[in-house]
Amino acid sequence: MNADLVFEGGGVKGIGLVGAYRVIEEQGYVPANIAGTSAGSIVGALVAAGYSAAEMQTIIDALDYEKFKDPSLVDRLPLIGKLINILAEDGIYKGDSAEAWMRDLLANKGIHTFRDLIVGGYTEDRYKYKLNVVTADLTNGRLVVLPQGIAAYGLDPDELEVAKAVRMSMSIPFFFEPVVLKGCYFVDGGLLSNFPIWLFDSPPGVAPEWPTFGVKLIEPGQSGPNQIDGPIDFIAAMVRTMLEAHDKLHVENDDVPRTMMVPTGDVHTTDFGITSTQRAKLYQAGVDTARTFFQTWDFDTYKEAQRRNPAPSWVATVGRLRSKMVA
Repeated sequence: MNADLVFEGGGVKGIGLVGAYRVIEEQGYVPANIAGTSAGSIVGALVAAGYSAAEMQTIIDALDYEKFKDPSLVDRLPLIGKLINILAEDGIYKGDSAEAWMRDLLANKGIHTFRDLIVGGYTEDRYKYKLNVVTADLTNGRLVVLPQGIAAYGLDPDELEVAKAVRMSMSIPFFFEPVVLKGCYFVDGGLLSNFPIWLFDSPPGVAPEWPTFGVKLIEPGQSGPNQIDGPIDFIAAMVRTMLEAHDKLHVENDDVPRTMMVPTGDVHTTDFGITSTQRAKLYQAGVDTARTFFQTWDFDTYKEAQRRNPAPSWVATVGRLRSKMVA
């Protein structure tokens, strides 16, 4: 059974995405096309590379998220180092450790560039690659879907390194330095589309050949206030608010039947000091959510509804996004 998968961004909360994928895998679905933003691009890249849910669980259990906070020499200066880094380098941490970690994991499965993820027999460019990741081009103020979108910058999509694309998608503003290519600054795609559930949709009124499942990270209730004791805390709170606002947005009615909404408890996007207990809870939340979802999921019913429905409400939103998008 084929299925397209879309994973939402959410920093360390992405552990919940892995739990949900475990159940998708148990249900017998084979990923056809995969899309993700930020943490969703990390999970999506691992799935596209051929990692099983069990392998990914082993990876996240052993991962020290603190190593992603790779400071520069300036950042090591007491009191003012982080602030100087933001002013001079546009981010507190370099982000090189996260990129290298992803590069090594993909290499273990023989994946290096998007040429390694080309799908045979594709009918449209958006289906050419098994993986699509979303990033935001701050220089031109537009959403970019990689790898196809990189052609607009004079680069070959086939030659784009998958780890680099993931790094572009997960560059949380101010927290990680942006990726600069061809003079353009690329940051976390969550600023523009944290949950690109629309990416693989059939035209309105056309029944899809197989389902698209979305995995979304949501807050079960009001989280605690951000502690702000200085400029660095202020910047961190601002970034959290920008990115986590997506968790509170209403999912369009047309997307609810195909979306697994994983509660994330009290974990914030940039809680890189996440405890083993919090990891276990996030993972189990993904498992429980997906199992509940599949108890009532019926593709035939959903497909018939899509066939009968006129253009759903998200079409206008997608049209506005695509007017600013390179894909």
